[in-house]
Amino acid sequence: MEADIAFAAQDEAFEIQARIKAQRRYWLIVSLRVLLLVIVLGGWELAGRLHWIDPFFFSMPSLIAEQIYDWFVNGTSQGPLLAQVAVTLEETGLGFLIGSIAGVLCGIVLGRNKLLADVFSIYIQIANSIPRVVLGSIFVIALGLGMASKVALAVVMVFFVVFGNAFQGVREADRYLIANAQILGASKRQLTFAVVVPSALSWILASLHVSFGFALVGAVVGEFLGSKQGIGLLIATAQGAFNASGVFAAMIVLAVVALAADYLLTRLENRLLKWKPSSLG
Repeated sequence: MEADIAFAAQDEAFEIQARIKAQRRYWLIVSLRVLLLVIVLGGWELAGRLHWIDPFFFSMPSLIAEQIYDWFVNGTSQGPLLAQVAVTLEETGLGFLIGSIAGVLCGIVLGRNKLLADVFSIYIQIANSIPRVVLGSIFVIALGLGMASKVALAVVMVFFVVFGNAFQGVREADRYLIANAQILGASKRQLTFAVVVPSALSWILASLHVSFGFALVGAVVGEFLGSKQGIGLLIATAQGAFNASGVFAAMIVLAVVALAADYLLTRLENRLLKWKPSSLG
């Protein structure tokens, strides 16, 4: 009994020590990140003020902050800044949703049917090899300057990423587990939804992190090629006016949106993959 109590106390001490080390490491990483950011921004600002670089072409952090503040207070040439962000987010969200659903469904269907995979593989490779900028120009011509052309480009950007992961995840499903389910009398439908799809879920969720970024890129590129509203139009307008601060400010807005979306997707993935044991890292 005393030995058990001693072991329990020792385990508790080890756990407390591990938590303290993890907390220290967390704050070390945060401090180094902040230090790196301060060095980069401070060096950039100093180089601009001392005219080591030309602020007209490379801007400065202070000018970029002023541009963002001006957009928030006075709005942009296309309207309020939040309205431009909302337009881009709507295009990104629709493209992400449609492309993800289509990619998952096609990946599962072709992953489970070798004949269909062999028939469509060559056409998927050809479609995936077409440069996205070319497709964006085609969509703008065919669908106009409205939201449809941006959503279409975002769908294309997302589809191939999600499709590839879903297809590979289905193909990598445990063959022994599938064989055991077949022995137990599972139908093809039960096999797909009870064994194969859960097995591929980690592959699919991993692709969502990348694919949302691609959806955002697709929406912004579509707006850059031709649009009436959106962050991409802000970048194009700032570029046309040789406003480097405006270009950098729009990039920062995009980065904030992408980081917020990635955080939400990470929370969703952690919630859906609670059953999966954490890695040693």
